[in-house]
Amino acid sequence: MKKIVRSLLLVAFLGTFNACSDDEPPLPDNLVAFEAADKGFEGEETEIKITLTRAVDAATPVSVTLTPTQLTYDTEFTTTPATANNTITLSVPAGQSSVSFKVSKKTGVLLDGDESIAFKIASVGAPVLVGTTSALKLSFKAIISDGTSIQLNGIAGNEPGSSAANSVFLDLSANVQTPVLRSSWDLGFFNGTDFRVTINATNGASALAINKTDINAVSDKDFKPDSLAVGQGVGKLSLVDDAAGDLTKTVIAAVSATDAENKVYILNRKGGSMDVLPVADLYKIRILRKGTGYTLQYAKVNETTFKTLDITKNAAYNFDFVSLEKGATVGVEPAKDRWDLKWGYSMYFTNFGSGLIPYGFSDLVFTNNLGGVEAVEVLTSTATYDAFAESNLTGITFSKAADVIGSKWRVTQGTIGVKTDRFYLIKDPAGNIYKLRFVSFHSSDGGERGKPKLEYKLVKKGA
Repeated sequence: MKKIVRSLLLVAFLGTFNACSDDEPPLPDNLVAFEAADKGFEGEETEIKITLTRAVDAATPVSVTLTPTQLTYDTEFTTTPATANNTITLSVPAGQSSVSFKVSKKTGVLLDGDESIAFKIASVGAPVLVGTTSALKLSFKAIISDGTSIQLNGIAGNEPGSSAANSVFLDLSANVQTPVLRSSWDLGFFNGTDFRVTINATNGASALAINKTDINAVSDKDFKPDSLAVGQGVGKLSLVDDAAGDLTKTVIAAVSATDAENKVYILNRKGGSMDVLPVADLYKIRILRKGTGYTLQYAKVNETTFKTLDITKNAAYNFDFVSLEKGATVGVEPAKDRWDLKWGYSMYFTNFGSGLIPYGFSDLVFTNNLGGVEAVEVLTSTATYDAFAESNLTGITFSKAADVIGSKWRVTQGTIGVKTDRFYLIKDPAGNIYKLRFVSFHSSDGGERGKPKLEYKLVKKGA
């Protein structure tokens, strides 16, 4: 009898436990909003993105109204999709958390910079609600933002946030973020005075030199594939580019004007976690100068003939990027004066006790040091973020190293979340100085991995 009573009590307890566990708190409202309240527009076309707090289960309509100032639709500008009654009708696809539209200048139109368009999210399909940043002013000139809050979009599909597929470039003064698939390129050709080539650290790439200059004479017999492995305690820093952005410390040596001095390199275009691509997918490359530009020779490791690609320097960008699989140059970074920070996965370094070794990090933040951006970390024990003003800049020394922020802004073990005891000052090439702090990046601090939130505010306007 006692056994029966105990069994009944156990069943009742489990039933109560299960009932409680099923009573999960409801998800917070799913809100739709523009990425920022202001945006500048100097080119021929710009994309305006609308984001949701999370992905929708079914296709969700969004309508956006527009009110031009000193502009006439279809005379000075158009939109894609086109408007009907001053309204753009959009649809967020099922499983997605954003949608966008484009604004284009009409060919041959000259504007004086006072023109603008006011966009407003007029409605959204249930159960999604309209969020705080429901209006956006698009100015037909460059703007100097007073600051904003923004969520970076590192997720390209359904990948986990710790392996976010996008690198995200952020231009503080324009309130513009540019997500780019980090697997979309392999080599970056420097457009400055020096002849330097980088490998794709954001894709975990590694490379090693072969003591040969005839690319056709190189095969898998000239190296051990495992020697290309980096990350997770394996590999040497000599296999990857300098993490602080020093171009004198790239894996690929400076490209010599003397062809005979330019060796062949083996490139593992994707790795970072001790993994090396199959031999059939490894590339051999050799780079020569061609006038003021470059000539790239490339082939799969065991191919006996190579292809060539000429790259012309473009001073508006830090690098021209090449995809070996496409055999062509591809767009990656915005123009060098159009971005300040880059967020995402990248090879970096760590120390397991026997010296520095390459290590793949998520959520790394690099500054555009080659474009003239400088930064410095400020601890809240010396000045709080809210109170920091132009008068506090006295005595501040900015750094030109690309990894001033790096991984120092967040904690990934123990109490996971952004570090609230620090913020950063960013000086852009125009001399504008912003204070910037991270708000969230992980479910443990109220955020979402792969979509970090940050805020920034103008401290001093450039001259």
